[in-house]
This record gives sequence, C-alpha cells and structure tokens, in this order.
Amino acid sequence: MWPPPLLSSRSPAEQIVVANVVPCLFGAITGIALGLHEIAYLLLAGPIGILGGYFAGLEHRGGAEGAARGALGGVQFGALILGVHELSGMDAEAHLPHPAILLVVLTTGFGVVLGFLGGLTRERRMRRALPAAADR
Repeated sequence: MWPPPLLSSRSPAEQIVVANVVPCLFGAITGIALGLHEIAYLLLAGPIGILGGYFAGLEHRGGAEGAARGALGGVQFGALILGVHELSGMDAEAHLPHPAILLVVLTTGFGVVLGFLGGLTRERRMRRALPAAADR
C-alpha cells in the first residue's frame, strides 16, 4: 500500500509498538542469532535490518523525521543485539567491533541514513503525486 501510513496517524499504542517494540524485538532476535549462526546473524543485521530501517523512514513526512526515527530504531536495535547476546552467555559466531559498544554506534548511524532515505523518498513521491492529483 502506497504510501504507508504515517507513524503520527497511528494510535499512541500502535506508535509504541511500531517505533519501539519492533526494533527491540528484532534486536533481541538478532542478538540470539549472533550466538547461534553467523549467516543468520549477518542476514538479520544486514539486508533485513536495512529494509526495516528504510521502510520505517517511509512512515514519515521527510528526511529529517525519518532520520530521527532511524536514530531511535538504530540505538534500540544495536543495544538489544548486545544486551540479549550478553545475557545468552553464548560465544559470538560473527565478528563484533572492539569494543562491542561500537556496534550501537554503527547501527545508529546506519539507522539515521536509512530513515533519512526512506523519509526523503516519501517526501519526493508525495510532491510528484500532488501535480497529478491537481490535474484530475
């Protein structure tokens, strides 16, 4: 469905789930995968995480709003990867930066960029749709 609903158009409970519970849960699952299988971890943290960050940005009016959402999601995602992995007691099957907290810096940075790109995409598409709608 294009465009996806704006985060601000959702109920407060939906906003909490979509913007907080989902990235935390995804980070927790990725943290468990880190101790189980390198490829599973890399798929979750890489292409699947990238899609999630970009699509989260699409739920905002522009790049700045998307970047803010990406920063929050990136912090949550990265922190839960590390926290759940540490609590699991398993050895990491994939390489982590040293010190490991740099993973949170990386996920936050990528989240900002991906959210920005998603928000910018929505903004540009909506601008292009306005003249077409006025012609009707």
